[in-house]
Parts: sequence; C-alpha cells; structure tokens
Amino acid sequence: MAIRNIVKEGDEILTKVCRKVEKFDAKLHTLLDDMYETMNMANGIGIAAPQVGILRRVVVIDTGEKKLELVNPEIISQSGEQRENEGCLSCPGEYGITVRPYKVTVKAQDRNGNEFKVSGEALLARALCHEIDHLDGILFKKHTIRMLTEEDLKNMR
Repeated sequence: MAIRNIVKEGDEILTKVCRKVEKFDAKLHTLLDDMYETMNMANGIGIAAPQVGILRRVVVIDTGEKKLELVNPEIISQSGEQRENEGCLSCPGEYGITVRPYKVTVKAQDRNGNEFKVSGEALLARALCHEIDHLDGILFKKHTIRMLTEEDLKNMR
C-alpha cells in the first residue's frame, strides 16, 4: 500500500467524468488499498479515485461506523433533506453548509465485481453523495448554500 497525492481544487481532473471500471484485478485492489491509506492519513471519511488522479468510478468511505468500497456506484433512491457542514480533502481548510438527501440507497460492485446495495442516512448519506459527485466532476461547493468563515469554524469548536 502507498500514500498517494491528493489532487487539489483547480486541477482539471476534478472536473472530469470518470470511466466505468471493467477489470476487477490486482491493479484495482491496489488502488482501493492505496485510497484507504491516503484517506486515513489525511483524516478524511471518504475519497474518490479522481482525488488521487485516477479517472475511474471508485470510492472508499469510512465513517467510523461503516467502511465501504464502492466500484461503479450509482444512487438509485434518495429521500429527505439535510443541511450540514461539509468539507473536502481536495479543498483543504474550506467548509460549507450543503443541502443533501437525508437517506440514499446506492447500487455498486465490490472489489471482485459482485453487485450489492447499501443504504445510509445522515453522515453516511452525505458521504455517499459527496464521493459519487466526484466521479461526475462535481465538487461539494456546488451544493453549498453558504461557505463557512474562519469565525464560523472557531464557534463550532
């Protein structure tokens, strides 16, 4: 496993739509393992392949309660609404209040190509939406109703 560089906002790769994964091989397994290690080193709860420079539909999430590897994920249902603080490893130090669904269900494949579904509420739903957006070249800022100031962040501590 290796720590990969996290691509920062302004890099064109973060605006591109990722290609579907067709090969479920050792190269994909290494990518997933590296993404976990990179995410953990950066104290994130999710990371998508384009954030490490790879234009493939691959996401890893670890909310502390649930650890997920999602290959070719797609949201198949969503309901409710939540407005919460959100940030991104590709936009260090920037946070905003986003509007996201409260509950989502996602269809995806695991590292071996087996299809599965996962549902999440609150934080997990937000993380799923955030990371899947990355696969379509969308940053969290598109969903913000207000970016947070330094003062806002101090008051939240």
